[in-house]
Amino acid sequence: MTSMIVIAATAVPPHLRGALSRWLLEVTPELYVGTVSARVRDELWSSVSAACRNGSAVLAYPSDNEQGFALRTSGSQRRAPVDYDGLTLISFRQDGQEDTKMF
Repeated sequence: MTSMIVIAATAVPPHLRGALSRWLLEVTPELYVGTVSARVRDELWSSVSAACRNGSAVLAYPSDNEQGFALRTSGSQRRAPVDYDGLTLISFRQDGQEDTKMF
């Protein structure tokens, strides 16, 4: 079954942007939207995570939970999703604070 996904990618290599645009629409610079299967979504995310380098990326996709979606992140970013009693909230990392992989 296919579902809609959104990928926001910041400061990623041009080859990754090209690869994402083969499967998804780039509706604004570095924001990709499309409808793909879970297998394609997971393969795209593996490619994004591997090629992210100094950039960052966030994937939002439908999930069977109270909010109706789940998030995955890759790379260094100031905002990090945190699980709080089953809800995903966004935590802000302070300058100088080490990155912690939440999801």
